Amino acid sequence: MAQPAFSLTDPEAKGLAVVGLTKRFGHTLAVDHLAFEVSPHQILALLGPNGAGKTTTLMCLAGLLRPDSGHITWQGVELGPSRGRQVALIGETPEVYGMLTVWEHMVFVGRACRLEAGWRGRAEQLLQRLGMWERRDLLGEALSKGMRQRLLIAAALLAATPILLLDEPMVGLDPRGQRELRNLLVEVSDQGTAVVVSTHLLANVQSFCDRLLILNQGRVAAAGGLRELLSRHGHETLEETFLEIVE
Repeated sequence: MAQPAFSLTDPEAKGLAVVGLTKRFGHTLAVDHLAFEVSPHQILALLGPNGAGKTTTLMCLAGLLRPDSGHITWQGVELGPSRGRQVALIGETPEVYGMLTVWEHMVFVGRACRLEAGWRGRAEQLLQRLGMWERRDLLGEALSKGMRQRLLIAAALLAATPILLLDEPMVGLDPRGQRELRNLLVEVSDQGTAVVVSTHLLANVQSFCDRLLILNQGRVAAAGGLRELLSRHGHETLEETFLEIVE
C-alpha cells in the first residue's frame, strides 16, 4: 500500500505540527511516518478502523510513548518529554483518583497548574455543564465510567492547555452529555486551543470538526475538510467515504 502524498502546507505554521512520526512495537509498525498539523482554533478528527494507530498517535503526542522517529512541535518549538503545560490527554479508559472527591480533583488541577484567580468559578461552571456539580462531593471510586469521563473532561478543560487530545470522548456519555461536550470543544477551539479528537462515531464528527485525518495501517489514508473528502470520493455521506478509504 503506497504512502499517500501528504505534507505540511506551511512548515513554519504556528500550531501543532507532526512530521515523520513513527512508532514500532517489536515487529509491528503501529504508526508509519505520519505528518499533519492542527492550528489553534481548529478541531481535527482522527479517524480509522481498529488498529489504525489512532491511540498510539495520541499517546506519542502526549509524551506517554516515545516515538522511534519524527518531530512534534508547538508554535515551532519541539515538545520535550515533559509537556504537561502544553498538552492534555483524555484517554479512552477514564482513570481518576479513587479517594479524591469530584471537587477535590478540580482543586488539584487548579493548584497543580497554578491557574489564575477565578478558576474556582470556571471549575463550578464546567461541572454544572457536564452534569457533575450535584456529585461534587462523591469520591472518585464511587463514580460510574460515564461520570469519570465527564470529570476528566472538566479537569482537562479547566487546565486550559493549548493542545487538547481526546480518545473516544463520547463513549459513556448520554446524548445530552455528548451535545454539551461538542459545544465545549467548539468554545475552547474558538479561544485558540488546538483540539484532536479520535472517535468511531462518524455522525458526531460532522457536527463540530473542522478537518478529518483518516488513518489506515498506521498511515495517512486521507486528509481534508468534510466537503472536500466527500467531493473527492463522490459520496454523499462520511460513512460511505470512510469505508471506501479504509477498505
